[in-house]
Amino acid sequence: MRAWRPGRGRSVSRAAAALLAVVIMATGVGCDVIKRTDDARPEPRRSQAKASNPPAGLPSKFTAGQRLAWAGCSAPSGARGHGYECATMKAPLDYRRPGRDAIDVALIRKRATGAERERIGSLLLNFGGPGVSGVVGLPRFFDQYAPLGERYDLVGFDPRGVGGTIPVTCVARRYEARDACPKGSGKVLPYIGTSQTARDLDLMRYLLGDEELHYFGVSYGTELGGVYAHLFPKNVGRLVLEAPVDPTRDQVAGEVAQVKAVQRAFERFARHCARAYDDCPLGRDPDRKVTALLRELEKTPARTGGKEKLDGTDAAYAVSDYLDRGKEGWRPLAKALDDVMTRGDARALMGAADDHEPGARARTTAPSGDNGTTALVAITCTDSNVRPGYDGRADVMARRIRAASPVFGEAWSNSVYLCYEWPFDGERADPDVSARGARPILVVAGTGDPTTPYEGGGHMAAELGEGVGVLLTVRAEGHGTYPQVRCATRAIDTYLLDGTTPKNGTTCP
Repeated sequence: MRAWRPGRGRSVSRAAAALLAVVIMATGVGCDVIKRTDDARPEPRRSQAKASNPPAGLPSKFTAGQRLAWAGCSAPSGARGHGYECATMKAPLDYRRPGRDAIDVALIRKRATGAERERIGSLLLNFGGPGVSGVVGLPRFFDQYAPLGERYDLVGFDPRGVGGTIPVTCVARRYEARDACPKGSGKVLPYIGTSQTARDLDLMRYLLGDEELHYFGVSYGTELGGVYAHLFPKNVGRLVLEAPVDPTRDQVAGEVAQVKAVQRAFERFARHCARAYDDCPLGRDPDRKVTALLRELEKTPARTGGKEKLDGTDAAYAVSDYLDRGKEGWRPLAKALDDVMTRGDARALMGAADDHEPGARARTTAPSGDNGTTALVAITCTDSNVRPGYDGRADVMARRIRAASPVFGEAWSNSVYLCYEWPFDGERADPDVSARGARPILVVAGTGDPTTPYEGGGHMAAELGEGVGVLLTVRAEGHGTYPQVRCATRAIDTYLLDGTTPKNGTTCP
């Protein structure tokens, strides 16, 4: 599953180094954008009881006094299928003070299609981000998870700050941190971080009737799953963390590792291009050729067939997006580069840049509109305490990133200013995912992943703890391996359906 970017800063550089004023719409919108229907009702099932282990310390109005009112809802435009149900879950705004304000968390599910006696429970899904809507993502990506949907109710949700769950929205004016939370509108901003959403997951687990959480997280979703395991190790059921974020690196160290991985992926593509394509446009020195192109586009953006033009930073993101697709993206990337180099036609690259940048994926998945960029920035800055600012430290960090990749370093380096003058401190430099006492958690890492570098998988498995993190290495290009790589898919399905993990350190194919 190649979902959107992870939370370690990726394509946020342009969005954050400066463009947005952030305001909060703290309205309980639930699943309202997913239209309710009367003809999408699933087959009847006996009443679903709550689990016996509610989250500790919450008022009864959130636990024993709450029941999810599921109602049929249709798939969003562009998604196929029927039989979806939507609900709104009440959760504390601040889990440290749960008796105060409450928020609405948007949920969607598709009930298990198999026999009731074979049903395992609910499988919660996070498709990446931060900033991706699970309410829209589940219908859109359902086909990829359909085999799991025979024995699980598949459940998508909007994390805090996204779509239908206290969405962060932006105003089109220059970003200044002191204006990020206008008076009376920003009270929820400190409560949209990953640790708060992880606590929402445990409340979902309880209300869905599961004693343990079953979860499949991709990219940023692995950080969310790891934080959940740390907070609730005894409630861990079958957790898959696929294309894992590295929990040992802070925002800047993550950028350095990531841009090196993108550079390596580009070099593998370039070697293949030279061998396989007679019209390969990269010449004898691909780094120099593409770097020159990016610099020229930064000076004179290329036409795209519409009002927008493609500059060098957008083009760097576009190349990376093609690399995220694995070998399937190599031939189209060669053609897209040839188009812009020989004819000045940037339509193909612009399409990939639109798909790569955070706002673009949000335009197709966030049910409350385009809030993907602002959600990504807000969640990342709520989590991370890295605040270099416009001073000498920031310049040093930016130079580290630029030095890590001759092709992509310049575009990635702006990310050091992501949380400059953010109006409050973040939680920590990197997430704590230690989960001593938890059941085994399957960590799936691809050796050729340009977005979440392979070594992060080993770090994730180790940080989860001995006997907890189980690493499956997949020799494959691209960001994500499920369901594209059969060996990985078999291992993941076997674990989720039968509870059997591969041996730690297994490599496939």
